[in-house]
Amino acid sequence: MRKFIAVAGNIGVGKSTLVDLLCNRMGWQAFFEPVAENPYLADFYANMSSWSFHSQIFFLTHRLRIQQQILRFEGSVIQDRSIYEDAEIFAHNLFLQGHMNRRDYETYRTLYLTITGFIPAPDLVIYLRASTGTLVKRISRRDRDYERTISTDYLEQINKLYEDWIGNFSICPVLTVPADDLDFVAHPRHLDLILSKVQEKLTGKETMSELLKIALQAEKDSIAFYVGIKGLVPSRSGKDKVEKIIVEEMSHVSTLGAKLQALK
Repeated sequence: MRKFIAVAGNIGVGKSTLVDLLCNRMGWQAFFEPVAENPYLADFYANMSSWSFHSQIFFLTHRLRIQQQILRFEGSVIQDRSIYEDAEIFAHNLFLQGHMNRRDYETYRTLYLTITGFIPAPDLVIYLRASTGTLVKRISRRDRDYERTISTDYLEQINKLYEDWIGNFSICPVLTVPADDLDFVAHPRHLDLILSKVQEKLTGKETMSELLKIALQAEKDSIAFYVGIKGLVPSRSGKDKVEKIIVEEMSHVSTLGAKLQALK
């Protein structure tokens, strides 16, 4: 049966990477963000208040074009950033920051609500939740020129809008992935975990606490592994490196345990 998943989250959280990894594993088709250059961007950065509406209409139009392609595609798909995020996060932020006046914002939002009333909702939204610190590290790691000027304050504001939006999102089921704790690039087991929870969530079985419980067990297994090999390492420097890894893993276990306790 054909399925449609959208991956949502802040800049640098790993949406495109997760879409690519999941599609490779599941044999689904990936739909990434539009790559067309926005002809209003230069004007927008020169005078945001005058050109924010035009710029956001361009982005919304291209997002709608992606939705049309998804509708025409016969197989299951995963989309990198949903149409909802354009309006609920980025256009909303421009309005809150005073870069889009109320008249333009209400016109934009009316158009957005009209469009989304006609397109089918995803079967699942995967929301990648990460702290500002994690976002800054990942943005720095990928070292894109146009992202070097993104401020921590901006990321924090966008994170807040994401939390407000996802907390009230009811169009379809949501799988929240604690991206501070699950690094699906560095740890294949974490990708396996997310994949299994996606499959379960599509049948209505998953919760965030269960994700954290399984992540916690994975970390405990990792500690047991390193403890086991520590005695097999002949050199002092090698033992010290293993000990450092064990300490880091134990710290991670403590953090996961605290997060689980907070959910109770």
